[in-house]
Amino acid sequence: MAVWNVTLKKISKRKLVAAALFVFTAAAMSAGSAQAQTRRPRRESSANRKARIQRTIEDTYSHRWEVAGGGGYMRWRSGPFLQRNNEVTFFMNGTYFLNPKLGITGDIRGAYGNAKIGNTIFDLPNPQISEYTFMGGPTYRVYAKQKSAISLYALGGSALGKFGGSSKGILDTDLGLWPSSNARAAFSVGANFDYNLFPNLAVRVSPAYVGTNFGGTIQNSLGGNIGVVYRFGRIH
Repeated sequence: MAVWNVTLKKISKRKLVAAALFVFTAAAMSAGSAQAQTRRPRRESSANRKARIQRTIEDTYSHRWEVAGGGGYMRWRSGPFLQRNNEVTFFMNGTYFLNPKLGITGDIRGAYGNAKIGNTIFDLPNPQISEYTFMGGPTYRVYAKQKSAISLYALGGSALGKFGGSSKGILDTDLGLWPSSNARAAFSVGANFDYNLFPNLAVRVSPAYVGTNFGGTIQNSLGGNIGVVYRFGRIH
């Protein structure tokens, strides 16, 4: 009888241990599952995501003003028979938008370099040259998304050029350069590629064609700029 009681006690202890282990395991699994559910990010519905993106697009392109600035380079022919030379450029412009697509732009640009005059009877190094343009015209957005935008522009105005800055009083034309001038025609067409960092701030890359009229001849120049854009004000 004593042996039977001992056996029953052992079995009861085993059952109690097993039951305790079962309850502990179940509680741990339940807690882990609840924690996983708590940490699981709530998935955004497709409709909410589209609405959020549309609000961002409207916020980005409902600004009344854009101002931009930066620098770049341009290939320029500094005389009728001279080689093209690289020039360092800067640009500054502002655009007033009549609606989210159409704007009016005022633009100032400058370019600096050294003309490749080669060997001359004057025995001078390549002289420093510079050109400035002051232009205005329409800008039109052809693509406008949450993160990027593309706009096209056509500008016209005036240019001034200084082509004998280091020629020690020698005439520009004697060095094969265009004559310096304070008022010549200028025009430009190009595109702005914007990557939006925020609705009011973007990075801009702008390949461009620039035409000028020094010496009664059209100078066809290609180049590009990179800079930043800041937007402010509201159309509505």
